[in-house]
Amino acid sequence: MRVCRRAVVIPDQHFPIHDKKAVNVALQVIEVVKPDTFINLGDVGEWSSVSAWRWKRKKKPPLEYQLPSIKKEIKAVNKEIDRFDKILDKIKCTNRYILAGNHDEWLTYGFVSEHPYMEDYTFRKACNWDERGYKYLEYNEPLVLGKLSFIHGAYATNLHAKKHLSEYGENIIYGHTHDIQRHTKTRRGGTIAAWSMGCLKDMSPKKNKWLQGRPHNWAHAVGVVDWFTNGDFKVEVIEIVNGKTTIWGKAIYG
Repeated sequence: MRVCRRAVVIPDQHFPIHDKKAVNVALQVIEVVKPDTFINLGDVGEWSSVSAWRWKRKKKPPLEYQLPSIKKEIKAVNKEIDRFDKILDKIKCTNRYILAGNHDEWLTYGFVSEHPYMEDYTFRKACNWDERGYKYLEYNEPLVLGKLSFIHGAYATNLHAKKHLSEYGENIIYGHTHDIQRHTKTRRGGTIAAWSMGCLKDMSPKKNKWLQGRPHNWAHAVGVVDWFTNGDFKVEVIEIVNGKTTIWGKAIYG
């Protein structure tokens, strides 16, 4: 039985407040692995410019005062997506998927729903996903490849891997929670599992002031998935520690 598909999976980036070293490592992993499939689990942007929290206890200004910061953030996010597309083009990886995250939806169902005449500012259009050649999946619309599904993430409980596995009842990979977890369950038909894939976001208190200095269990990582011809698969979580990792015996520094 041979491997019929190989994917690199990246979790929440939150551009432009990503961890630069972790993202550099992710780009190099793609170049080393040379996958035929690329899956972005969403929360590509932080989208603080359209966050409802930005105007908490403040009066929201007219649209013309909001647009410059929104355009600036869209430009910054697209600049980072371009870096991934450049590597994917180089290795000729054409199977590309984007799974919209809850932060990404702030553009579509927050800003654009409030200003319906600004339809070019939806996440799908602002980041040019169709033009980039990605298959676009709506927030938590499952991507199913073989015997494995992918979503952005639906739950953030302490035991979120167990919760996802219980609710979805199938093998599933997701992001959203920013930490690494796995939970498995054996049933009559075999073993199923859920994987939380971490994040690529800057984890420093300076960039995450809303945490107010509270400790967290976030971790940087990317995933490599191999599928066999019958749909079976193997998941490898590549943890990134202080801007460095190893894969297949090769050290990578960000």
